[in-house]
Amino acid sequence: MKSAESHFQFVTASYLTRIGDQKATTLAELGEGLKDSSDASVFYHTFQTLGRHHFLTEGFSNDFAQWVLASCNRAELAEQLASLDIRDYLSLAELRTDLHRIVTEYCATYPAYAGQVAFEPFYFCDAIEVAVPLGVEARTLEEFRRGLERLSHAAFHYHFVASRLRLHLRTNDFSLWLETSLGLSALAQRVNRIDIYTNTLESARVKLAALVDEEAAR
Repeated sequence: MKSAESHFQFVTASYLTRIGDQKATTLAELGEGLKDSSDASVFYHTFQTLGRHHFLTEGFSNDFAQWVLASCNRAELAEQLASLDIRDYLSLAELRTDLHRIVTEYCATYPAYAGQVAFEPFYFCDAIEVAVPLGVEARTLEEFRRGLERLSHAAFHYHFVASRLRLHLRTNDFSLWLETSLGLSALAQRVNRIDIYTNTLESARVKLAALVDEEAAR
């Protein structure tokens, strides 16, 4: 079995949530808040939402869309915000720009809705990430497969979802290592195609393990 020159180090992450001083009570205020929001806040309400609601495969995929639907009753705008696929973004600035554009264009098109007061305010939050190595490493596909069995949802989210921003690539830690260290390009591509929106984090981890098993059986 091929052994990689560089090992894969499994890492987990925890987050300390902070409620910021920005809030929105109308769609217009949400647009203004998005314009001035920090990268950490955009990350919290989009990428990190998939970790907090890892058990859901239905409903909207980010906090902005959920608030627009639940507190403002604007389903069409919520659908537009939810349609943004975070896998398409390599920077939070680009994602923030698109979120802001969608909200401001909607407010300009429907000015009567822009100033309506929401049922509940939206609070812009962010989080401090604390990443900790798990003390588990892999140099072979077999060791990698064993490591997957020990991953928590937080660790899987760190390597499979949040890693895209860290790498500035449209891939994830697992696929990058499989391709660059083990030369398993086809497997890496199959892993990267696992849908994070139609799967929970657990079912995505199970699919990843199954793909590794298929490769090992070849």
